[in-house]
Amino acid sequence: MPTERVSNRRAAGRAATRPRVRLRALARSDQDEFLAAVAASRALHRPWVQPPTTPEQFRALLRRMRQPSHRGFVVRLRASDELVGFVEITHIVRGALSSGFLGYYVFAGFERLGLMREALALAVRHAFSGLRLHRLEANVQPGNRASIALVRSLGFDREGLSRCYLKIRGRWRDHERWAMVAGPAARRSRP
Repeated sequence: MPTERVSNRRAAGRAATRPRVRLRALARSDQDEFLAAVAASRALHRPWVQPPTTPEQFRALLRRMRQPSHRGFVVRLRASDELVGFVEITHIVRGALSSGFLGYYVFAGFERLGLMREALALAVRHAFSGLRLHRLEANVQPGNRASIALVRSLGFDREGLSRCYLKIRGRWRDHERWAMVAGPAARRSRP
């Protein structure tokens, strides 16, 4: 095979493994596009999440994500910079616990394309390498099959069920607890 074809195939393989998305810290400049994406995603998000729907709620989210115990990221396509979704690592605790919670949602038109899997893989890498956390937990409503499949595909383990765990859209909802632990401890704790 000519050298040129081998090089092109290698380049294509590298391009295929590079995420199609990138994470960027949530910013004030995201407000209008973010709120428009939320409005277009109402049916998709109900009853799973309750993202901000007003400028005041967006600014409250932005203030919260600027606290040391919270990190919020918009998910954008690398090629076009289109807004795909949102990822957050919240309630970060240091010390002996060294843990955080992973939250996320995709916007309408970008669901079921594998983009959020790529985004969450980047967020998990950031949690363990950048933030140097030991444990990351994702809580998912039992009926949200797509989200359960997503965290399972990333290597999260189901740890149990928390009854009436989070209040979403005015109702206390059960959530399955899914978690991932960094490093050698993760390998030792798996059956």
